[in-house]
Amino acid sequence: MAALVFAAASPAAAQKPDSTKAAIDSLTARLERAEEALNLLRQQVAAQDESSVKTKSGMTLEWNGRVLMNAFSNTRRTNNSDVPTTVRADTANGLPNGGAGMEIRQTTLGLAVKSANVLGAQFLGDLDLDFFGGQLSTFGGRTMPVLRLRTARAILTWPGVELLLGQEQPLVSNLNPISLAGVGTPDFTASGNLWYWIPQVRVTVEQKGKVRFGVSGAILGPMTGDNVGSFDTDFDVAERSRRPFFEGRARVRWGEGDHEADIGIGVHQGWLAPALHSMISHHFVTADALVPFGRIFEFRGEWFSGNGTRVLGGGAVGQLFGKAGVVVRGSGGWGQLNMKPSPRVLVGAGYGYDDPRDSDLTASGRLKNVTSELHSIVHPGGPLVFSFEWRRTTTTLTTRSWANDHLNFGAGFEF
Repeated sequence: MAALVFAAASPAAAQKPDSTKAAIDSLTARLERAEEALNLLRQQVAAQDESSVKTKSGMTLEWNGRVLMNAFSNTRRTNNSDVPTTVRADTANGLPNGGAGMEIRQTTLGLAVKSANVLGAQFLGDLDLDFFGGQLSTFGGRTMPVLRLRTARAILTWPGVELLLGQEQPLVSNLNPISLAGVGTPDFTASGNLWYWIPQVRVTVEQKGKVRFGVSGAILGPMTGDNVGSFDTDFDVAERSRRPFFEGRARVRWGEGDHEADIGIGVHQGWLAPALHSMISHHFVTADALVPFGRIFEFRGEWFSGNGTRVLGGGAVGQLFGKAGVVVRGSGGWGQLNMKPSPRVLVGAGYGYDDPRDSDLTASGRLKNVTSELHSIVHPGGPLVFSFEWRRTTTTLTTRSWANDHLNFGAGFEF
């Protein structure tokens, strides 16, 4: 009997050590594979670190940009053929009033540096350039675009506080439409979009949480956007005031990343000195919104009302002074709805208007400017990008209205 019990128990007793040994072997194999994967990851990180460009201060330098060629056509005379914002009256010289062409000066270049600890803050410095600074007055000048500085920023971020130094869009109108046809001059300029890049100092305080409330204040360099000389410049009427522009904005944000929403209201205050011992105040209020709906739709837009809006770029259809030297009053705004059915395709439509007060304008003034547009942007694969945009702009003068249909096809690559 005892022999039978021993015989029955022997296989189980022998099987237990074998099972334990198999489990140990399996765990050892898993650890070896994990160690191999970790070593491979270390090698990849090391290779990436060696291939990255370092600055003199030891920060990693990142390059980015877009090489973009645009083919375009217009049915009327405009203020600018490749990126028109207003329509001009037809001429009686017998020449066609429209035309078509191609350009590559909306190509952009950028660089950025980052550091995790500068004065106890996260640091970001970036620079954005394009080739929309004009063209040489010579044979073939259209193919010799001039490099232009767009934005240059140093941003320090502490918990709940952000400091920005440099050249950036105005605090109260810090949003632009999505477009590859209007890069050098953003879409809806002179039709409700205020966008000039202006030197400034900006401070923002924000409350943490799922819904984040913030308040910002900015001191901006005074300017009107008037034409200047090629090298030597003189003071414009804003700089002669010897006072900066002041702006403030209150905002609320929620969401994260590409699905972050931002709604704000702002106020701008500035001064102009058009004559000796003369000081004119100008001010306006603004509202803006960037709101995603689900994972596909997004609305973005801005609105303003007040006087002197031309100083931030295109406001009052580019008119600053009117009858008897009055600073032109008016309102304007733009809105754009975008849909992104896939990561590679974006389509949308927008509308913008600028409506100066008629009683402020001279007999040759522009009474209103309205723009409607449809656009699509496709990333078919890799760095390639293609776009198509139709834009109709109607400019109302004191005599009549003139409308232009602008078609724009863009092709290029991003890096």
